[in-house]
Amino acid sequence: MFKKLFKHEKNETVYAHATGQLISLEEVPDPVFNQKMMGEGIAVQPVDGRVVAPADGEIIQIAETKHAFGIRTELGEEILVHIGLETVALKGEGFQVKVALGDKVKRGQTIIEADLAYIAQHASSTVIPMVVTNSAEGQFEFDWQTNLEVKAGETPVFITKIR
Repeated sequence: MFKKLFKHEKNETVYAHATGQLISLEEVPDPVFNQKMMGEGIAVQPVDGRVVAPADGEIIQIAETKHAFGIRTELGEEILVHIGLETVALKGEGFQVKVALGDKVKRGQTIIEADLAYIAQHASSTVIPMVVTNSAEGQFEFDWQTNLEVKAGETPVFITKIR
């Protein structure tokens, strides 16, 4: 399934953050994501609005406009999940946050419910990028999956290990 499986003690599987079609960051129509300015990652073109924790961890950020959240995983990855593109302009409309800052969450736990129809009508895209914002520090190695149907919290999308 993955190109290679890491056999080190310090590795972590990160799961799909939404249900839909998994795509590479290069396919996301926004230079902040497709040029990996925020870090390495993956994206989902969602089929429903349930956005979940991709791994066990702690909620370290919830955007005031409810369109994004950050989670720190047990391995130390800081993952940002951004729902849609140009959704900050929606000022929280179309999003219901189900957790609070500092909450410990489990993989697959719903973090945000998004109204995809509303987002599709009022923003440029419903795509949901997920990036490891501290990947530029060079402490992690990734083994990615792309171009497959994924289920939120159930389908592994990459494995990370500490270098």
